[in-house]
Formats: sequence, C-alpha cells, structure tokens
Amino acid sequence: MSASEARTFSLSPKPTRRQVLTRMTGVAAAASMGLPVFAQAKSIRIGATFDNSSVEKANGTGLFLGSSAYFNALNRAGGINGTKVELVLADDQFKPDLAKSNALAFHADNSVLAMIHPLGTRQTAEVSDAVPGMAVVGPNTGTVSLRKKAAPNTFWVRANYDQEIDKLIATAAVLGQSRIGIVYSNDPLGQSLLAGFKASLAKAKLEPAVIASTPSTTSMEVEAAAKQIAEAKPQIVIIGLAGTAPAFVRAFRAAGGKSSAYGLSITAGSLGAMGDLAHGLGFAIVVPSPYATKFELVRRYQADMLASGAKEFSLPSLEGYMDAYVLAEGLRRAGPSPTRAAVLAGLERIEGFDLGGVKINFGPRNREGNQFVDVAVISANGRLIS
Repeated sequence: MSASEARTFSLSPKPTRRQVLTRMTGVAAAASMGLPVFAQAKSIRIGATFDNSSVEKANGTGLFLGSSAYFNALNRAGGINGTKVELVLADDQFKPDLAKSNALAFHADNSVLAMIHPLGTRQTAEVSDAVPGMAVVGPNTGTVSLRKKAAPNTFWVRANYDQEIDKLIATAAVLGQSRIGIVYSNDPLGQSLLAGFKASLAKAKLEPAVIASTPSTTSMEVEAAAKQIAEAKPQIVIIGLAGTAPAFVRAFRAAGGKSSAYGLSITAGSLGAMGDLAHGLGFAIVVPSPYATKFELVRRYQADMLASGAKEFSLPSLEGYMDAYVLAEGLRRAGPSPTRAAVLAGLERIEGFDLGGVKINFGPRNREGNQFVDVAVISANGRLIS
C-alpha cells in the first residue's frame, strides 16, 4: 500500500465506537488482506460488513478487492464531484448478529452515506433492517424471499437464485440430462434454493433424482449428503453450498460420485480451495466471466484491478466492482452535497444504465436491477469458460 493510500488516525483518549470500528476492523483487516484504505481529510464514506475471517472469507475478500479497485480508479480520476470515496470495512465473521452490530455502528456515524455488498442471506436481512434510511447496494445473496420483503433501501445488482437454477436446469435439458439432484444447506438459504429447484424442475416436467442436505451454511458435516448423492447416481448434482462446497466436492468424489456438478454463483468464491477438483465443474454466474474481454465492463475491471495491485481476477471481485460502479452512479446523481436520502433517490433513478455490456434498471417500485445469468465451466488449465 502506497503512502498516498495509507490512512492515519488521531484517536482521542477515549475513542468512540466509530473510531474503534474504523481503526481496528478497517485498518487491521485491510492490511491483512493487502487492501487499500483511502487517505483524505474529507470524503464520502461507504460502510462494508462481510466475512473476513471465517468460512466465507474468500467471497468477502473478493467482493472487497473489486469494490476497492473501482473506488481507487474513481479517486484517481477525481472522485465524485471532486470528493473522494472511502471504504470503511468491518469483519462480521459471517455472523448475522455481528453483521447487524456493524451496520448499526455505520448507521450511527453520520459521515457514512451508504453500505455495500453485505455477504450472506441472514446477514443481509439483518443489515437491511438495521439501516432503513441508508442505501444497501449489491447484497451478495440471491435468496428470493429477501427480495419480496418491503426493503426500499436495498438495491440488488445480481440475479436471484431461482433464475440461476432455471438456467442450470435449462442447460442440462439442452444436453439431454434429466436426472438432476441437489445438495443444499438446511437453513433459510438452503430452503429457498430447494423451493426454487423443485419449482424449476416442475416447469421442465421433471422429478428430482435425489435431494440431500447439510446441517447449515457453515457446517462442514457434508459426508452423509455426499454419500447419499453418490449412491443415487444422478446425471447432474446442483451444489447449493457456498464456503463448504470444496469439502462437499471432495467428499462426493471420495464416495465414488461420478455425476457432473454444477454450483450456484455462491460457489465461485471457494473455487480456489478445490484445486484440481474444480476442473470440469460448471456453475451459474451472475456477472460475465472476468476473462470475457468482449465486455467493456470486464476490460475496465481488469485494468483497474491491475492498477490496484491485484494479480488475479475472479467472479466475486468482478461482482464487487459492479456493486461499486452502481453505487457510484447513485452518488453522482445525489448531487454535490449528498445525503443518505439523496443517495437513495439517486439510485432509484438509475434506469437503462449500461455498465459496459450489462444494464442496470431500478425504479420507484423496482429494486432488482439485473437479470444477467450465464453458465461457466472450469477448464483443465483452470481458466473460466462461458
């Protein structure tokens, strides 16, 4: 981190919760991940709570690297109406109660105008409810039930899980594969995925080949589900798991499972932990491939990531980059002296906004801005192909 990017702090003898949050979780976490913390006396401050130390750390780190890369580039170009943007991060360890606590701390700090990409279904629910007058942009979850809640402060930049499952099952149908199973976590996230899976199969006039579950989103007890699916021998198994997906894939292959495996977008952040087991894995993606340079968005993302010192491209970091891009547009539309209410209004006015190959559409009664879904496969050399 360069001297110009390093942020300094002047603490009072009795630091406030905001100072402690910013200094301890912001600087320490940023330093541990090699992430930037911006330096300026006056700035637009954006809060980010996500897992930086537990089972979803890979997704959280990726999201933050992407949003940091976008705001770094924005700041080099002069910021928003001449004001730079500062990301303030807090580790919630993938715990909903801690995510809520972090959100309340951001809400109590009048200098924080919005929040970006909370990670997880229950975490997003807690964050959205905790900051009703503050924009929450780009939650990293596709759970449909959350989108049905009356949460006008929450702006979705990714497609939902039902759309992802529809795409995977439609792809399987094109390939002539009809025996499809699923593994899901037995919690609100997983129950939502299971409902979407059953509905999508019904539309295709198919029956589930096998249904298996793990105890929870964070549980590493995956062997029983892996054995159940391996014994059923479906043509395809949809992996409705996130950070525990590598453990499931290893257990599934160890149990003799030969089925093709398709993950949801939440699986993407854990691909690095799978090693060679990731080769041939297919999954739904809710952003373009980070290598698909036919998209202007991806070309910009790659350039800004490299300029920020990032050496690898990933789906989570591209998603974080898109979240920041959308939030920045809302900030621009909020005017030269933005308030929380003005940011909400600015985001609501985003319609037909082209990020460079992906369009965002919000509106007075619409908070789901993007329906992009594709299917990608990891090649033998580890490259993402879509």
